[in-house]
Amino acid sequence: MIHKFIFDDTRMVFDVHSGALHIVDELIWDLLEAYGTLSEEALAQSLSDKYPKEDISEALGEIKELIGKNILFSPDPLGGTYTPPQDSVVKALCLHLAHDCNLSCLYCFAGQGKFGGSPGLMTAEVGRKALEFLVNSSGDRRHLEVDFFGGEPLLNFNVLSMLVDHGKNLAREKGKEIKFTVTTNAILLDGKTGDFLNKNNISVILSIDGRQFVHDAMRPFRDSKGSYDIVLKNIKAFLESRDYLDYYVRGTFTALNTDFASDVEHLASLGFDNISLEPVVAGEQDHYSLRDSMFGTISSEYEKLARLIQKRTEKGRYINFFHFNIDFEGGPCLPKRMNGCGAGHQYLAVDPRGTLYPCHQFVGREEFVMGDVFSGVHRNDLAGLFRNSHLYHKEGCGQCWAKFHCSGGCHANAFIHNGSIEKPYSPGCLMAKKRLECAMYLAQWKNAAQKS
Repeated sequence: MIHKFIFDDTRMVFDVHSGALHIVDELIWDLLEAYGTLSEEALAQSLSDKYPKEDISEALGEIKELIGKNILFSPDPLGGTYTPPQDSVVKALCLHLAHDCNLSCLYCFAGQGKFGGSPGLMTAEVGRKALEFLVNSSGDRRHLEVDFFGGEPLLNFNVLSMLVDHGKNLAREKGKEIKFTVTTNAILLDGKTGDFLNKNNISVILSIDGRQFVHDAMRPFRDSKGSYDIVLKNIKAFLESRDYLDYYVRGTFTALNTDFASDVEHLASLGFDNISLEPVVAGEQDHYSLRDSMFGTISSEYEKLARLIQKRTEKGRYINFFHFNIDFEGGPCLPKRMNGCGAGHQYLAVDPRGTLYPCHQFVGREEFVMGDVFSGVHRNDLAGLFRNSHLYHKEGCGQCWAKFHCSGGCHANAFIHNGSIEKPYSPGCLMAKKRLECAMYLAQWKNAAQKS
């Protein structure tokens, strides 16, 4: 299986099963169009009016050489079937420290932080039990991860700080390490909080949508006033305090800013190098939701963003855009690519009461309650469903050229839009493929630049 595409006159051929990316000339491009469906003689004859016979013969030899090396038309390494390990361990938790928020973001999937319920904060007792559950459920795995989430987790900073101390002591006793991350809107990110995060080497994801009018339209306070000024001020002060290390600024683009490359450029102009900008997931009734008619514009915008990153890199101003940052040579192992994020069996979310869910986007959906941190997982059927929802069990994924980098897409988006975690959210598929093409173009350009 191969995927052919052209980006700014560069012809690229991606071999799906080996992961090899080939930059080809027009002759090989044309030969691959019908290679395998015609005999070499018929193929050469079909192109004899366009190319010299000797060139065609040489190109066919190059194609056969690549096939012989298993980097073109290579076979599926798993033969189209996969049986996931049945003894997977929990390696990461998303702790919902606060089901409440100090902003009123229009697109918030959590309903302004409440996840369909009443506002509330996680107690230290529930948090400690969650960490003990993680350590006790992690088997022989040494490196564990905890993301403090909300709502707005800094509304519960005292508990956050206690849990970091408890988690470090607990991990030390068990011969493990816990890497902590906090996702925050930065409203409460003052000097004291920043000092604690820095001292404890906590990674930070900071929410800002880009240009001020874009951010303020979607991320206002409850009195409808924009939050951009205070968010930007706090983010810049915090990142300066840690020398701009170990962070991402993360935004969301909607129907109101399909020119989102301008938002990435704006964030980069503010000195932010590590940037993630995600497409909104919303219902058709929402005025800011992305429509099918917009995907041509969105596709072109990703290409524009790739060109922007290329030009800035040439001038020594690098942007690490999350969705283009793909390691094509030393990336995740094949089993990891089959299941993607590991939601529902390796990664779980914990609400303020200690209830366990497959991930943060399923929190509040009673049919996805998996257990609690006090008694553990008791919905083994749900854990099995997520464990076995690998890309060969997902509709259309086995035949998709992007399968080993997309991993079947987001389970939650699939369920929310299609009622099944095994039926991918098709707009997400389209965007994932375009981002992957842009990432491949940038990867080959960087390789060529390093060699020159």
